[in-house]
Amino acid sequence: MHNLCCHYFQPGDDVTTFFEALRIQRFDDHRYYHHSRINQTLHFISAISFVVAYVYLLIDPVISALIAWLISMTTRQSGHFFFEPLGYDEVNQATQEFKEEIKVGYNLNRKIVLLSIWAILPMILYVEPGLFGLIEPWDNLTEWVRQVGASWLFLGVAGLLFRTIHLFILKDVQTGLVWMTKILTDPFHDIILYHKAPLYLLKGELLDTNPKQMYH
Repeated sequence: MHNLCCHYFQPGDDVTTFFEALRIQRFDDHRYYHHSRINQTLHFISAISFVVAYVYLLIDPVISALIAWLISMTTRQSGHFFFEPLGYDEVNQATQEFKEEIKVGYNLNRKIVLLSIWAILPMILYVEPGLFGLIEPWDNLTEWVRQVGASWLFLGVAGLLFRTIHLFILKDVQTGLVWMTKILTDPFHDIILYHKAPLYLLKGELLDTNPKQMYH
C-alpha cells in the first residue's frame, strides 16, 4: 500500500526537501482526513478564526487563546469527530486503523487526551482558584475566564512542542519541524483549500469524492 506519510527525511536535507516534506504531510492530511464537505467547511471557519487569534496573539494572548480553543478548535475537531467518515477509505484504499497508525500529528486517540485536558482545566481552576498556590486566586468571573484562557494558551504551546519533540525522537528532527510548520501555517493553507466547501454543501454535496484532485 502506497503511503506518502512514511517518507522520512534526514536532518541534512536542503530547504527544497523540507518544503517537499511539508507538501507531502499536507497532502496526506487532506486526502486521508477531509472527505466530508461539512468537515471542510468547519475547517474553513476554523481557519478564519485562527487567523483572528493570531492577530490577537499580538494584542492580548489570553483573548487569542480563548478564540483559538472555543471557536477554532471546537469547529475543527467537531468536523473530525462527528462528520468525517471513519470506515474503510475507498478513495485511498486504507483502513481507519492504518490511517490512525501512520498519522504524523495528533490522531483521534491523542486528540481525545488533549481535549480532555482542555476540558478539565477550567474545572480545576474553578475548584482550586489559586491552583494550589501556583497562581494568584481569581476573585470574579472575568479573572477566572482570563486564567482559563492563560491555561489554554500554555496547553496549546505545550501540545505543539510536545509532539514536535516526540517526532524528533520517533522519526527525525526534520519531520518534527515540518509538522510544527504545517500546524502553524494550516489556517492560511486551509482558507485557500476549503473556501469553496460551503458552496458544495449548498449544492447538496456531502462528500468530496476525489480529495486528491481538489488538493492539486
